[in-house]
Amino acid sequence: MARMRFASAVVPLREQSGRVEVYLVERNPKLRFFGGYWAFPGGVVDQVDRLGSFAGQKPALRELLRCGMRELFEETGLLTEPLNSTLPNKALEPLRKALIRDEHGPWAVHMEKLNGEPDLEPLCTITTPPFAPVLYRTQFLLARLRDEDEPQVLHGELVAGEFREPGELLEQWSRGDILVAPPTLYLLRLLHAGGLDQFKVRADKAGRELERGRLHEVYHTPGVLTVPLLTPTLPPATTTNCYLVGEKKIYIVDPATYEEGERERLFERLDEWRAEGRELCGVIATHHHHDHVGSIHAVAERYNLPVFGHALTLERLPEPPADTRELKDGDRLDLGRAPDGRADWSMTAFHTPGHDRGHMVLLESRYQALIAGDLVSTLSTIIIDPPEGHLATYLASLRRMAELDLKFIYPAHGPAHRNGVALLNEYLEHRAEREQSLLEQLGEETRTHTEMVPGVYGELDTELAPLAARSLLAGLIKLEEEGLVVRSDSGWCRTA
Repeated sequence: MARMRFASAVVPLREQSGRVEVYLVERNPKLRFFGGYWAFPGGVVDQVDRLGSFAGQKPALRELLRCGMRELFEETGLLTEPLNSTLPNKALEPLRKALIRDEHGPWAVHMEKLNGEPDLEPLCTITTPPFAPVLYRTQFLLARLRDEDEPQVLHGELVAGEFREPGELLEQWSRGDILVAPPTLYLLRLLHAGGLDQFKVRADKAGRELERGRLHEVYHTPGVLTVPLLTPTLPPATTTNCYLVGEKKIYIVDPATYEEGERERLFERLDEWRAEGRELCGVIATHHHHDHVGSIHAVAERYNLPVFGHALTLERLPEPPADTRELKDGDRLDLGRAPDGRADWSMTAFHTPGHDRGHMVLLESRYQALIAGDLVSTLSTIIIDPPEGHLATYLASLRRMAELDLKFIYPAHGPAHRNGVALLNEYLEHRAEREQSLLEQLGEETRTHTEMVPGVYGELDTELAPLAARSLLAGLIKLEEEGLVVRSDSGWCRTA
């Protein structure tokens, strides 16, 4: 079960000479959560925001407003009313630096005396989709800035801050020049499309639609929409990411769910896009495992689409589609024009066996984003289960992909990763460390692979121990192929 954290984010904007500008901050690239992304100022609700409230309860709007005021002040130096009028200028700098040092005592003194609530306007609430162990339920708030308000970012968790027009930011993002956090991008699009007069109404409506189950607008790079859908997958994951790739020409990658309600959410988005004139071109299966194929037949049948995949995948789908198209290594699929208008946008298929003999990944050409299936995960390791799984082959697939000009990786489980080559190399290093640990467990005495699990993996949940044993077996088979271990009826031992 994912943990829920409550947060506030503030949309600071101003009007100058008829133009609307928003203030965004750039998060330090070293941060694990949205490092290197531009986003609205914000953060999680702290106990200092909840003075007088029960610590375990869901925060009320009062606490969310106070959280927004604190985070806005800490990250930009902007202080809203009513606190702004009561504090002398000389008190602001030491108060802000104390917050940055996580010293909340001085701030708490002012919160206890606060008369009235912060001058922030509620916009909408957005809860992150369930593809990570921690979910954030964020209250977005509007701050209308004065001409004399001058935000200032202090280097640390943030590295920059700028006023920009929404349309300019969206153009930069579509060119791949900047990263924008998905919820921030969503609100920027609403503001740009309807203007400031309609922004609050549109944001409130959008938030309510998301609450009722509408698919989130989770874009990390243009043209790749992440759609996490509930599936019977392995923990800690609870969902498999379906990806809708393209702008005018759309491919549906791994529509995985077996749940009718989840399937209907996907149908709703595809129906809307088709009504807008977008062309649904096909369904793609990265491989045949059960947590990737639950809606392939239903999507293909509803929209009369061909199903693409490796030959080994197509022959093992649970419900054979009416129209199948074999994907071979190096095949290209046309995507039309890229979101920034460039022509010859495409996806190239790569055969990456190891986890599954028919496993394939897809690299889109404009932003170098890899739709990775189960090649990697950002939640956990990838299970290599013999005989279908073969560790040496899997490592070769990782090394091959690490040699490509990759930027983003979109895994089947977990959020996207902005440095694909680094993630692939982390996997290779992890496997090398695991292999060394396995060798250290082996000696002249013969042992079974299940006996070695605690020494290699440490303490494990009972339900994960059999999977670890299968993965450990894959490592032993690789060492046997390399002549480093020998197998007998009673187990394994190192060669002399």
